[in-house]
Amino acid sequence: MHTHPSEPVATPSRRPRHRRVDWRQGGSSVRRWREMMLAWALVSLGAGILLGYLVLWLQPAASWSGLAATAALWLGMLIPVVLALRVSRPAGLLRFRAADLLIGLGFGIVLRLVQGLIQQGVEGQARFPGLLLVDGRLPASWWLTDAAAAGLVAPVLEEFFFRGVVLVAVYTLLRRAAGPATAGVAALLVSTAVFLVSHLVGGALGVDGVLSIALVGVVCAGLVLLTGRIWTGVVAHVVFNLSGVGLALVGAFAG
Repeated sequence: MHTHPSEPVATPSRRPRHRRVDWRQGGSSVRRWREMMLAWALVSLGAGILLGYLVLWLQPAASWSGLAATAALWLGMLIPVVLALRVSRPAGLLRFRAADLLIGLGFGIVLRLVQGLIQQGVEGQARFPGLLLVDGRLPASWWLTDAAAAGLVAPVLEEFFFRGVVLVAVYTLLRRAAGPATAGVAALLVSTAVFLVSHLVGGALGVDGVLSIALVGVVCAGLVLLTGRIWTGVVAHVVFNLSGVGLALVGAFAG
């Protein structure tokens, strides 16, 4: 049978590619979030920690050295976050839902209550966080360098680094080889371990502090893995930190 020159030649139709809307399912949005992404994130974090220690070693008496060391650590976390999101944005990770506020608020409050119970169990009593007052007042710079930094900047940046980059990279790396469940557990454990280590190198922590920070890491990682969205962890972490700032203020002025 011959086809007439004027008749169009039939071509096999191509099935449209399914565009994944959830990074936990894999796909092109996380294709490059694997070994190299994880390696660069950890190297950058390590460089930020070392730079911070270098600042403290060179200028131990300077009033600005602590703030500069913190800025170095934050820079070590911020650079991988910016570079990773320029490479691609994991599908659904940055999606926001109103439920994220409620979920994060609830878990943030529960985390703070559990932190008090842990402290009471370890030390025999739950204490207010301490604040250094000058002439009975807080330094004017405290609201920026401590309250805003610890209550807002730190938790947002930490969530995007530890749960937004490290967790997603580990999960993506292991999902196909080990399965979603194993990849999720590994991502939770690795991101929490790196999160805890970054706090341990910043100063001495008691047993209750170690347990509380580890719990925050586990809960926030679990929220991101279960919802597929970063904002549940961000809100929970912000609420946990801000409640700590609030308790510190109450403890400073109530006595």
